[in-house]
Amino acid sequence: MYEHILLPTDAEEGSELAIEHAVAVAEHAGADLHLLYVVDSDVYGSYSGDEYVHEFEGLEAALEQAGEEALESAAEAAEEAGIETTTVVRHGAPHEQILDYAEEADVDLLVMGSKERSGDYRQLLGSVTDRVARLASRPVTIVKTPVEADE
Repeated sequence: MYEHILLPTDAEEGSELAIEHAVAVAEHAGADLHLLYVVDSDVYGSYSGDEYVHEFEGLEAALEQAGEEALESAAEAAEEAGIETTTVVRHGAPHEQILDYAEEADVDLLVMGSKERSGDYRQLLGSVTDRVARLASRPVTIVKTPVEADE
């Protein structure tokens, strides 16, 4: 049923449950696992003007490094289970890059982590996972992590 599974990761604490779930599904289905980290251009793009060039470059590099480390950790978990992985770092709006990659790689399933937050919190800030789930044309599995688990 599934040949290609996509696990976008955000390098946040608490993403272990989503990784475990994606690895288990890929192992059960005999699928390969695509691991994606998106460097949010809004985070480093909010700095404007020449006086911030060095900070901009440093922030972007730090975000890329965090993403590479998150991908490496997830890839190690998958490879221990004998699952072939592809790791990708992209830049842009996270939900857009996730959806674009899902189309380009023709993935059959997206597995995404989400922290259990109050409705007020979600209404104020929104969620990349929520946006992807609403806009995706492919199945999306959301793995919930209680907020207390990552404190």
